[in-house]
Order: sequence, then structure tokens, then C-alpha cells
Amino acid sequence: MPDNYDDIKHLTRPQYDDLHPMSMSDRAAQFSPFAALVGYDDAVAETARLTDSRTVMTEDEMSELNDNLNRLLDSLDEQPEISVTYFVPDEKKSGGKYVEKVGVVRIFDSYSQELVFKDRFRINIQDIFKIEFKG
Repeated sequence: MPDNYDDIKHLTRPQYDDLHPMSMSDRAAQFSPFAALVGYDDAVAETARLTDSRTVMTEDEMSELNDNLNRLLDSLDEQPEISVTYFVPDEKKSGGKYVEKVGVVRIFDSYSQELVFKDRFRINIQDIFKIEFKG
């Protein structure tokens, strides 16, 4: 099968005095894929992202949490280091994730029902899943 471009393969590219040749990267950009659906890839990635659902605590877990919370509130003056596992709701879809915070609680804000750590980080009591004392 004959090559259809045999008649022009030997020719050089035209040169113009008033036009500089286009760089290879600019030339390649002309043929790059066009994203017709802007944001589609982001939407697919967001849909594929997994979230956890909030765990329903058993009565034993709730009792242990209440005991540890009362113990913490009684010992705030001693500034014990604790680990708190709490639920953070997802901003874009249902569910969320469980996160652990390690630190020293400065106060319990009874108005907003939050533990306030020394670094001013706040955790709502309703979101707490577990409290453990370190050391």
C-alpha cells in the first residue's frame, strides 16, 4: 500500500520573516484534550469518596463514656492528658469520619457543651465516642 504523503515528506517547513516558529509545547497544546464537562472528574471523585456513618453506642459504651467524662471534669485542675475519639460530619455528603485528638482539656464550656483544649480546639460532647486517659 503506497504512503499517501510521499510527495510532501521531503519538503521543509515554510519559514516567514515576520513570524517566529511556534515552540513545540505551544504546538502540542493545540492538540491537548478538551474538557467539555468542567468539574465532571471532581464530581466523580467526590461520589467515590467514602464516609463513615455515625456509630450507635451500646449502653455499656455510653456508661463508660459518661464515667470517663465525669472523671475528666472532676480532674480538670490536674490537667490530665487525654485521647478523645469524636465524629466529624462530612461537609459535602452524609456521614463523616472518626478523628482522634490527644491533648489537655482546659475547661468544659457548659453553655456550648464543648470540651476546650489548651490549644483552643473545641469538641462538642454530642460528637464524642470515646475518652481515654493517657499515662
